Amino acid sequence: MSIFDVAIGALEGGPANLAQYRGKAMLVVNVASKCGLTPQYASLQRLYERYADRGFVVLAVPCNQFGAQEPGSPSEIRDFCTVNFGITFPITEKVDVNGPNRHELFARLTQTPDAYGVAGDVRWNFEKFLVRPDGTVAARFRPLTDPLAPELIEAVESTLPVGASASPSESAGEAEAATWSESAWPNLAEDRWPTMPAGAERPGSTESGRSARM
Repeated sequence: MSIFDVAIGALEGGPANLAQYRGKAMLVVNVASKCGLTPQYASLQRLYERYADRGFVVLAVPCNQFGAQEPGSPSEIRDFCTVNFGITFPITEKVDVNGPNRHELFARLTQTPDAYGVAGDVRWNFEKFLVRPDGTVAARFRPLTDPLAPELIEAVESTLPVGASASPSESAGEAEAATWSESAWPNLAEDRWPTMPAGAERPGSTESGRSARM
């Protein structure tokens, strides 16, 4: 059984039907609307638009476990994502990613270790899991790695099922600049950092950009 066989609901109801993404590279991200990392939605949308025609999809999974930062209803989450970021990639139902009610999707994803060999619980909102077209997990990126970081772009390109047809200027070696900064959205970033787990590095940490490649 692969990641694409796991059953999870869509945001507005009904099945999300992950099987429809079989054969594509998929980046699964637990998301929240009121987090200091919420501006990463913009980078996720840019990443999705850049690689969608090469067999890539972003799957956003709302979760309210970290600082209660995703309290909204499905319609509120959808409106927030559409109005603020123009999100067009799929969003699932809200689920738990840690604890006794952890959704099966994250029960499988969290078996993948990070760059330091640490598997297990998701540390915070916007942790990222890159899934290969065959449904196995290729890499795990901790929350502070922006979706447009060079190491994430390189990992995505290495898993895409369709070869590049773009100009050389769009190669992984010239990755777009990450758009998130702690001061970019002061109403989101300010006092939420102290609530992050002790092991979660702040921006600028030499460890924040590392990922696990399996």
